[in-house]
This record gives sequence, structure tokens and C-alpha cells, in this order.
Amino acid sequence: MQISSFIKLIVAVAIASQVTACGVLAVGGVAATASVATDRRTPAVQAIDKGIELEAENALAKRFGDDAHINVTSFNQKVLLTGEVKDAGIKGEADAYVKSMKNARSVFNELIVGPNSSYTSRANESYLESKIKTQMLFTEKLPSNSMAVVAEGTSVYLMGILTQGEVDMAKKIASNTNGVKDVYAYFDLISEAEKNRLEKQGKADESQPSSPPKFQ
Repeated sequence: MQISSFIKLIVAVAIASQVTACGVLAVGGVAATASVATDRRTPAVQAIDKGIELEAENALAKRFGDDAHINVTSFNQKVLLTGEVKDAGIKGEADAYVKSMKNARSVFNELIVGPNSSYTSRANESYLESKIKTQMLFTEKLPSNSMAVVAEGTSVYLMGILTQGEVDMAKKIASNTNGVKDVYAYFDLISEAEKNRLEKQGKADESQPSSPPKFQ
């Protein structure tokens, strides 16, 4: 219990203060180990998700340059696109590119047609994400390492592998956070029995879930 609390404290400090690279290196080994141990994705799927993000972001940035600012978030091989694009044509091209990737199970295109966001706006979004992640980290029975939180303006997108009870907690935290207007949930919903299995085996059910709803 003391080790778990210590890890939570380290991660919370890192999230809240956006520590420097040196600070990350100092605690990186502990944080990475904790993430692998508590993430409901297998290590292989975690690596696939990271590969999807890196490949897609690099390819789209190279293809569209200053005509787009596209963020790619992949969790359990479900891919979320957020950010801004110059026109609907670019939005469609980005969507088609990611859907063509062999490891992408599904794609949720939340790109906005409009000018690229300012650095100030992006900093505010990072701060909003950090507030939500910190609250989730210290919420009992909520597996924060089995979730991704993405803020875009006043909208928040949640992804992860959770039970219905955990989903309800996550939605409540995000919705009650100052600065959040809309919450969109893209979860892989699992049963309590599946949750127990994952805690024992560390494996995620890869069945395709139904389309997620929007929560206000």
C-alpha cells in the first residue's frame, strides 16, 4: 500500500507540474513499471498503440504541414483524432489514412475545420487534462492507468477499458472539472468478471464494442 501511494504521488507531481526531462528520467523507471503493471492492455497492445500514434502523427504532419494541427490518441487500437484542419477535404484525408492502418480497430474523427489553435490554447488544454488525470489518479477503484484523457477546447474525450461503474466515476470527474463543457466517452466496456480476469492475467478483451454515446 505504501509503494502504491508513493507511485501515485510521483505521477501526480509529474502531471501537475509538467516536470522537466531530467525529472522524468529520475522517476521514469518507476512510473513506466507502474503503468505496465496496472494498464489493462497487454504490453504488446500498448506498444501497438504507441506505434499508431507515432506513425499517424508523423505522416499527417508531413502530408499537411501548416494546413493542419492533428493529435492522434490510440487506446486498445481505437484511434481518436483531435485538433484543427484547414478544410473538410483534409479532415476526410486524415480519416481515410488512419482507417487504412492495419492495426487501427476503429477511428473517431473529432477534427475541427478552422485555424490552428494557439500555443496558449494548447497549454490550457494540457492544464485541463492534468487536472482531470490528477483527480482520477486519487479516486479509489478507478484504474487511471487504463484510461486516456484528451482535452480539446472545452471538450474532453475519454478512452479506456472500464466497467460501467468505473465509467460512471470517470464521467462524473471529467464533467465536474472546472472548464469542461462536454464529455465524450469512447470506452471498451467490460463486465466485473472480465475486470477480475484482467487483473489476474493483464489481458484486454479485443472484441469490438458498440459505438460510444456522448455525455453532457
